Amino acid sequence: MAARCTDELGRAAQRRFGGAAVPVAGLAHRERLGPAQRLFEHVDATPGEYEQKDISPYFWHNGAYPDSDEYTALFDGDFADYRLRVNGLVEHPAELTLQQLRALPYHEQITQHFCIQGWSGIAKWGGVSMLTIIDLVQPRPEAKWVVFYSLADGPDGGIYYDAHPIEQMSYHLTMLAYDMNGEPLAYGHGAPLRLRNETQLGFKQVKWIKGIEFVTHFSQVGGGYGGYNQDHEFFGYRQSI
Repeated sequence: MAARCTDELGRAAQRRFGGAAVPVAGLAHRERLGPAQRLFEHVDATPGEYEQKDISPYFWHNGAYPDSDEYTALFDGDFADYRLRVNGLVEHPAELTLQQLRALPYHEQITQHFCIQGWSGIAKWGGVSMLTIIDLVQPRPEAKWVVFYSLADGPDGGIYYDAHPIEQMSYHLTMLAYDMNGEPLAYGHGAPLRLRNETQLGFKQVKWIKGIEFVTHFSQVGGGYGGYNQDHEFFGYRQSI
């Protein structure tokens, strides 16, 4: 009974504040913090960009790595058969090969990654701006969220995914990266494609991207809380830096 009450309280706080669940004593603080966080998450904070000399000598990677037959075949074939599916509430659904993605206008940025576990690292990312993808598929007016699906499962099983507000897809530093520090993405860092949304924490930067779906709301996706971690660990869909 105690465990059930704790779970229900955590989910209630998660739904109300959009952030990770907090103890009862912290709810008043979150009540004050919530409106301010909601306000600033709709502002392109244009996080700082760095220079080549700032790149971290080692950049951690974590998460549950893909080990499915599908991913193994793609990896062994140098991703020649990879297809990025972009669909949902868009006028022009697309399936893009890695070669087609590389033929789109190139975007590059040197930015800092912040992990919820407390570490950070700076890297140079190269790939395609999400603005380019938006121009290509033309989202419909009712599309308010963008869901990124991984080729990897989460640690408790089930596909890893995360949802992002559609306005953040227009930010200058939101991109799909296929290069890291001048080289194609390594396996541990999300090959062949990963998300970079520099206003969000690391667990929301989906790696090994399989598909992108434009939706009205994330409540009908997965467990309905906005992402794999949110569904399993009371993480909030609001995790702005």
